[in-house]
Amino acid sequence: MRIFGSVAMEPEEAAGMAMEPEEAAGGDQDWLQEPQEEATPLKYDIMTMPADYTLEVLHDKWRKREIVMPKFQREYVWSITQASRLIESFILGLPVPPVFLYINSEEKMLVVDGAQRLRSIFGFFEGHFGDKAGKKRHAFRLRGINRDSRLYDKEFGDLNLEDQLRLKNTILRSILVRQLHPDDHTSIYHIFERLNTGGITLKDQEVRNCVYAGRLNDLLIDLNWTTEWREILGRPKPDKRKKDVQLILRYMALFHGGADYRAPMRDFMSRFMSERRDPTDEFIRSERRRFDDACRLVLAKLGEKPFHQARVFNTAVFDSMFVAFARNLDSCPADVAKRAEDLRGSQEFQRRTTHATTDEAAVRARLDLAQRSLFE
Repeated sequence: MRIFGSVAMEPEEAAGMAMEPEEAAGGDQDWLQEPQEEATPLKYDIMTMPADYTLEVLHDKWRKREIVMPKFQREYVWSITQASRLIESFILGLPVPPVFLYINSEEKMLVVDGAQRLRSIFGFFEGHFGDKAGKKRHAFRLRGINRDSRLYDKEFGDLNLEDQLRLKNTILRSILVRQLHPDDHTSIYHIFERLNTGGITLKDQEVRNCVYAGRLNDLLIDLNWTTEWREILGRPKPDKRKKDVQLILRYMALFHGGADYRAPMRDFMSRFMSERRDPTDEFIRSERRRFDDACRLVLAKLGEKPFHQARVFNTAVFDSMFVAFARNLDSCPADVAKRAEDLRGSQEFQRRTTHATTDEAAVRARLDLAQRSLFE
């Protein structure tokens, strides 16, 4: 059953990665305990190089679709004053921060940082201001600058020839980024995260929600409203920072690739989302049906909050046991509740779910323990 609804780098998770119950007072408390262990060091072979493109060249690449605004970039949100002051800065020769462009496997340049600036530039050249859908488009006249300026209230075509040429020939430093190894393009996640978090640290799934927007992301958000899932979590409403969505992603990634799991868990989940960003209809139907059935089975056999320990939700207990239930929907023994109790009480399982929980050996060991203890 599903009720309808909608959507800094931190140390790697460990020691249960537990969720704290929501306070009775009601506020949006941090119900997911922060990771305590350091992440496995990221190992990337990345090439970065500066490119001094003129604005005219950037606009030409944009029109030829050599520069692409990826799905994770938000729509155009700048005001006419912000955009006008940017154009004025170029013409007056004032410094403007560089943009970051990520070169993908198709040699396209994906805008990682600088989307609002580039959209303002291209809009001014093309004579319109507003969003891509055209709902708010109107002539782009320079406003919000000094009324005595020769540039005030001018469109591009109204500028004198000298100012037009100065604008077209102005250089905007572009930092080109290319990931050479590994061949999975996961570095774009970290680049976007570090350039766009600003003063508020985005949680991992909030970043993925931007970087890997697509049908899989939509499915995860939809599944997060499943009634039985909310009862398993013991939280009636979705978490604002998408930590519960990340739990579904974690289960799904381990269900499909647990045997090949490679630390860190953060990148393991990101690769899964990247590779299945826009899955087939059959994949979506299959995952929806399996998740629904697993939630119902877990709730029926183990009751509400089955993965809580000492009033907190243990992520490592959840991922291993939920994957096991999802793998054995049609062969659940009658005494599975007793088996689950024995499993949680075993020293080996406790060790694998409370210490170094994202190490490769720990992840694989507890997945195997849960499968053998519950269903064999």
